[in-house]
Amino acid sequence: MAKKLFVGGLSYETKEETLKETFAQAGTVESATIIIDKLSGRSKGFGFVEMSSEEEAQKAVEMFNGKEIDGRSVTVNEARPLEARPPRRDFGGGGGGRDRDRGFGGGGRDRW
Repeated sequence: MAKKLFVGGLSYETKEETLKETFAQAGTVESATIIIDKLSGRSKGFGFVEMSSEEEAQKAVEMFNGKEIDGRSVTVNEARPLEARPPRRDFGGGGGGRDRDRGFGGGGRDRW
């Protein structure tokens, strides 16, 4: 059964082909994906590699965790399932939550 690994700390220039070739040293790579930011089209600096077996995945962690790929020291470990998060709410605007009555953010009265 295939095992998915998280690979963090990647160079923004690292390509999926580089991940495939690198992790192939540990065994059969089923897939290699680099996560891309939707807005900028640029790598987010992490990705996932799916190895064909648990043993190959463990070997890949041992071989590559803390090692350099494209000049960056990477973190390699077992991928965890995505945790459910509450939906994002867009309130428009920004700024968010300064407590002006406590003197934070300037301009307010200090009530300490």
